[in-house]
Amino acid sequence: MRSRIKPTTGEKPASPRKAAIAKLVPAPKADGDGEAEDKQRAGGVQSLGRAFSILEEVARHREGIGLAELSKLVGLHNSTTFHLAKTLVSLGYLRQEKDNKRYRIGRPLFALAASALDEIEMVNVAMPVLEELSRQTGESGHFAVRMGDAVVVIARTSGPGAFQLADRVGVVRPAHCTALGKIILASLRPEQLKRFIDRVELKPSTPKSISDVGALMREIAEVQRTGVAFDDGEFNPEVRCVAVPVTDFTGQVIGALGISGPIWRLSNQALHAGAQIVQAAADRLSAEFGAKDQAHKAFTKKA
Repeated sequence: MRSRIKPTTGEKPASPRKAAIAKLVPAPKADGDGEAEDKQRAGGVQSLGRAFSILEEVARHREGIGLAELSKLVGLHNSTTFHLAKTLVSLGYLRQEKDNKRYRIGRPLFALAASALDEIEMVNVAMPVLEELSRQTGESGHFAVRMGDAVVVIARTSGPGAFQLADRVGVVRPAHCTALGKIILASLRPEQLKRFIDRVELKPSTPKSISDVGALMREIAEVQRTGVAFDDGEFNPEVRCVAVPVTDFTGQVIGALGISGPIWRLSNQALHAGAQIVQAAADRLSAEFGAKDQAHKAFTKKA
């Protein structure tokens, strides 16, 4: 007889989606040796690779595809393909037609594609504003959004100046020691900010980096009060930056817009003067995203 162990009080049963994902990537056993865990992890990675192959093949067949043909195209046995496809159906990423049993792409994949398209559209809208900002200030312009506990630059432009920063699109920066990141942190709800502080190590990038929780909280409070964030050599000792929030039609902060330049050209005085130009650019960009109010007021209201 199998022993039945009741879950301890307070334990929540796994959701169907989590249970299905667990089938693709099984959790390693706590008492297993390292070699066994490595093999199990490799098996999970292999299952993920096979699952993505199935998704890609189904996506190529708009009219749908049957199990036998799908198995042949991905190079797997029918039983293996069936079980992986069944998991993907339970997750919603595939759907199976009742009459002919053909597999088609599920709605969640379309939602993921739409999210990516939204980010592409954000870049298309931001680029003209960034280009004008760089012409006005002579410095590199950046538009960044939140990515977990960091920020990622999704659009940038170079100014006409002789010396321009070489940051590329897609570069990820820490939130606590960059002007763009401080804007994102200032937009978080109190409980979100607390969780960030609890889990993130404030590693210094330069001697000027904020690595103390109290100092960071004071800095964020100032950003919320003024609607502007500065970085005076905190991430790169040779670079100064200023950033402001960008909002959408809901009034929520969706990103940060800023400029950066070498410290020998972008003095603190020039940085503060440039903040007004950046703020005006952010207001224009926010209006493009449907905002009815000035972007920096998203913080001043909160403060």
